[in-house]
Amino acid sequence: MNKLFKYFMFAGLAFSISACTDLEEDLIGDITTDINVPGIEVTGGNPSGPLTAVYSQLRSSGTANHSGYYSVQEITSDEMCIAAKGGDWFDGGILIELHRHTYTPGHDFVKNTWNATYGAIANINSTLGGGTLNAEQTAQARAVRAYFYWRLLDSYGRVKIVTEAGSGPQASRAEVFAFVESELLAALGIPAVASGMDLSNSPLADGGSAYQMNRYGALGLLAKLYLNAEVYVGTPMYDKAEIASSYIIDSGVYQLCGSGCEVNNLGRRRAVPSDPEKLVGYAAVFAPNNQGNPEHIFSVEYDEATGPDMNFGQMNLHYASQFTWNFNEQPWNGYATLEDFYNSYEAGDARRANNFIVGPQLDFSGSAILDYASDDDDIQLSYTPKINEIAPNSLREAGARASKFSYKQFGRANMDNDFPLVRLGEVYLMRAEAKARLAGNWNAAAPDVNVLRARAGVAEYNGNLTEAEFLAERGREMFQETSRRTDLIRFGRYNDAWWEKPASQAFRNVFPIPQEQIDITGSGLTQNPGY
Repeated sequence: MNKLFKYFMFAGLAFSISACTDLEEDLIGDITTDINVPGIEVTGGNPSGPLTAVYSQLRSSGTANHSGYYSVQEITSDEMCIAAKGGDWFDGGILIELHRHTYTPGHDFVKNTWNATYGAIANINSTLGGGTLNAEQTAQARAVRAYFYWRLLDSYGRVKIVTEAGSGPQASRAEVFAFVESELLAALGIPAVASGMDLSNSPLADGGSAYQMNRYGALGLLAKLYLNAEVYVGTPMYDKAEIASSYIIDSGVYQLCGSGCEVNNLGRRRAVPSDPEKLVGYAAVFAPNNQGNPEHIFSVEYDEATGPDMNFGQMNLHYASQFTWNFNEQPWNGYATLEDFYNSYEAGDARRANNFIVGPQLDFSGSAILDYASDDDDIQLSYTPKINEIAPNSLREAGARASKFSYKQFGRANMDNDFPLVRLGEVYLMRAEAKARLAGNWNAAAPDVNVLRARAGVAEYNGNLTEAEFLAERGREMFQETSRRTDLIRFGRYNDAWWEKPASQAFRNVFPIPQEQIDITGSGLTQNPGY
């Protein structure tokens, strides 16, 4: 039997300040291990030279930290919330506003997302205007800029298109869509996505490092664009989404990380028998040492020393979970998974085991972790799927905690896990959905979906796949990858009522233009309808 260690826990009040602040420091040291993928060669390599600043924008623009893009995509969906624990995490109610879709043009996170995205675009424009890039580098930079404009298109709809050549007036959503499409097609060197298209003359590379935009990354972004075209411009383009997705899958350049694709488990507690030595398959795709994973097509490189701004450990975990992984800083106890979303997984689904932390928590030595500031009847830290309320007094241990991007021993506040923006698993789902919508039959999606379910260790669909079940399956696969808000909108479910959220209005499908941007003299910006 494990003995009980008594840990003194700082009071929650001490973290009401740090819980909502991204902490950054200069760090040194790294733990790496090669990924083992039998039968294929994996590639890495950091972006360098004149494009260093271009790719660094993917980290600094809120992709995987608190108070910007990641937050507004996740907290507004049915995946996660940040519940108020007394005064801790109330933050003037702005987190509850995101959850309940009552955000306003003055909302800080909506402003942060806009500012960070345009800041990234400005940096890319500066690089493009420097006159030092060759054809391939120019294509990469334009495609990365198109990705940021896709974020604006998806989030705000009507925005200004600013390039190295200058700025035009506020564009319609259709005009922003056309710009994103044209930039990605130009980067690929083709006039359109069509059957039999020839990419042999594309200035973008045919594979290579996932840290650099190649032709498959650009096609993946086009597939996302076309999959949502009916929302963005009112015209379905599922045929193009299927063609782009099929090109990636059929190329054979990438493989799903399944049996035999593994990395060392850097979070392993040797005194806890349930901790495996290796992370295999789906778990390896998101691990701290996931560099070079064969499923990654286009990824953001994070590194605790040189590539900061991924703070999931801080954002998700209870203060006392510091002792599970011997973190050098105490977590903030913020983000938690909604109970219904957690329960959407079958008991034997390998993705549920990887994506969430629930139940009694143990430290590195296998001893129970105690929380002397506990506000329930059990002093041992134990995460419960049920969240008692979103405000004013959510229990400190309430909610399954996200661990998809898993943690390592002696981890820093900034994590090492690379964040895939385009990965093969999602490409299968995009092709599956496109096929189903074109056929008018959701069972047409089953062959591609069953490939992912086989990896997850759950039964395949056999004539029983529905629209609602496909959306649930996509959620199970894509949890925590900032796709859920977009998916709910595409399926007409974003305005539904769910836990602690009443039904919301359709105009909420785009965020408001930040009022401070409208108020700038000469901005020419007008507000989205409804706000």
